[in-house]
Amino acid sequence: MNIAIIADDAKKELMVQFCIAYCGVLSRHNLFATGTTGKLVAEATGLDIVKFLSGNQGGSQQIASRISCDEIDLLLLFRDPMNPNPLEPDEKVLLNLCDVHNIPVATNIATAEVLIHGLERGDLDWRELVRPN
Repeated sequence: MNIAIIADDAKKELMVQFCIAYCGVLSRHNLFATGTTGKLVAEATGLDIVKFLSGNQGGSQQIASRISCDEIDLLLLFRDPMNPNPLEPDEKVLLNLCDVHNIPVATNIATAEVLIHGLERGDLDWRELVRPN
């Protein structure tokens, strides 16, 4: 599966810790991330991650484009709901695209763990059944 990883500034360390904890599962998939998040996660885990631009430089739009083209199967987007975020419009676009393209998305660590456990069990392979040829 192709998994996209994005984290607001206040959630980057949480994303790093999450990826360290689930490194074994994540290592069996293709990972994509916005620049800074991808750099931090790759340094901490050794995971091979395709890094786009930083979120404020267009990385979120690059991931959105991949979602639009059905090139992303799962999105981990750790949001910080307590602080104003200049990238919130980009996040809304990402969430809307995930709804349109039936992409599972986690916006916090609790839902991310549910999705990762489902991925580990093979419960998320349904996309292969509905993906156009």
